[in-house]
Amino acid sequence: MASPAGQPLTLYGDGRSGNCDKVRFTLDYLRIPYEWIEVDSYAGETREPWFLEINPQGQIPLAVIPDFGTLAQSSAIIRVIAAGTALIPDEPRLAAALDEWMFWEANNHEPFVSACIGHMTYRGQARESRDEVCVRRGERALDIMEACLASREWFVGDSMTLADIALIAYTRNAERGGFELHNRPCVRAWIARTKQALGVDA
Repeated sequence: MASPAGQPLTLYGDGRSGNCDKVRFTLDYLRIPYEWIEVDSYAGETREPWFLEINPQGQIPLAVIPDFGTLAQSSAIIRVIAAGTALIPDEPRLAAALDEWMFWEANNHEPFVSACIGHMTYRGQARESRDEVCVRRGERALDIMEACLASREWFVGDSMTLADIALIAYTRNAERGGFELHNRPCVRAWIARTKQALGVDA
């Protein structure tokens, strides 16, 4: 992914963000060199003029990819940087299943699990004060994952793919948002497998 001149990819991100973790995990796993630029989203840095100039969406992660350009949205970024690797299956049905899980994560998992994590961990609020909709939808998402993993080790095919990377980002910290994982043994085993494959400790 480095340019012929050797210029690394640049990744603007907040170290507390699971969406940024998706990109970081993919880059590290594929051993793609990159420069990390920390952007404090909680302090409003994504709304400052300097950042809006490079990303009018005002969101992180944001990747500046040599010979490609600027790209936002974590799923789009990891699809570009993992193109041609085993993280994206060649078989059309498996590739479609990967997209299905990634879209599901972005719409039915991340908004709710991450909201509870942010509420308790970064805003220091009580578990009992979490938004009821986020709790209900987050529990539902984790239950769906548990049911799927009861019959397989990975979400798509027989090895880790981008679907697993997308889902591990917030799931591994779900307990920090007040969700229980002790009663979800398949999810816990998958978290351990995926972290080991990625070389992630925390």
